[in-house]
Amino acid sequence: MNKTIHRAESRGYADHGWLQTHHTFSFANYYDPRRVHFGALRVLNDDTVAPGEGFGTHPHDNMEIVSIALEGALRHGDSMGNMKVLRPGEIQVMSAGTGITHSEMNASETEPVKFLQIWVLTDAQNHTPRYNQVELAPAKRNVPHVIVAPEGRGGEHVGWVHQDAWFYTLDLDKDRVVEYRMNTRGHGAYVFVIEGSVEAAGEELGPRDGMGITGADEFPIKGETDAKVLIIEVPMEV
Repeated sequence: MNKTIHRAESRGYADHGWLQTHHTFSFANYYDPRRVHFGALRVLNDDTVAPGEGFGTHPHDNMEIVSIALEGALRHGDSMGNMKVLRPGEIQVMSAGTGITHSEMNASETEPVKFLQIWVLTDAQNHTPRYNQVELAPAKRNVPHVIVAPEGRGGEHVGWVHQDAWFYTLDLDKDRVVEYRMNTRGHGAYVFVIEGSVEAAGEELGPRDGMGITGADEFPIKGETDAKVLIIEVPMEV
């Protein structure tokens, strides 16, 4: 088993006034040649957007883009005519494919919005662009809860991507141990702690710490406190 730990304080950071953003991997003005991607996982941004502000219309292509709302409401608009508001308990997935423009704005004039934006490398170039917003099913505690899966593998309350990638949330009680098992042999898993503290594969991880794990078919995650964890399983050969 190989493990690479990224502590919360080691992430790239920028304060744009309207946006406070932390980058686990190289992004925008933050560049670290050791942290460009983890397999097919290219971007993991932890964003807080001020009331009434946001990302104006801008383009993307050939990327799978997943947004997970943590607090507040995020208003989405795109060149396909979609106008949606994303709230906690929902995720949005965009396949940029041949090209898409979109905006992501704080839907509130009084409260900030906090969300994770995650980019996964696509399995092939020039897919037809698409947008999908999903209301997640209620999650059971101490059980990995799938929220994103490959096309045709997830179900009604699961987003899907053009990649053999799986996203899970795990709401973990203190002292409980859960074994995470890879869906595909040879995949890697990136463990990102949203809240609380855990011991994952023998390593202590606190809030917003992350760790990439390769060379293992399964590994344990133990709650050091009550915790919420995001697990992103991706192909490592890209």
